[in-house]
Amino acid sequence: MSDAFELPLTPMAQNFFIQLANILYKVSLRWNSMSSCWVFDLADADEVPFLNGVPIVTGIDLLGQYAYLGIGGGLVALTDGNPDAVPTFQNLGDSGNLYFVPD
Repeated sequence: MSDAFELPLTPMAQNFFIQLANILYKVSLRWNSMSSCWVFDLADADEVPFLNGVPIVTGIDLLGQYAYLGIGGGLVALTDGNPDAVPTFQNLGDSGNLYFVPD
């Protein structure tokens, strides 16, 4: 993951704009208590949503099945010390991280 960069996260629901592969996106994260996991939404710079409720899990490219959208990279969740552990409510942005890997 040499070109990967970590998204700036905190263990709370949040909305922020970030540039991924030279395109500005709005990222929204929230805790889904029913499934006990974080989920994210992506919107364009005009805040028009195009991905909603994608669970943050480990072991896959979270954007892989959405390659047709042309986002220009992948999104990977990793937890320090245990790459298979899903980020928890308490550790998101601390030891539970989300990385963007450009194509």
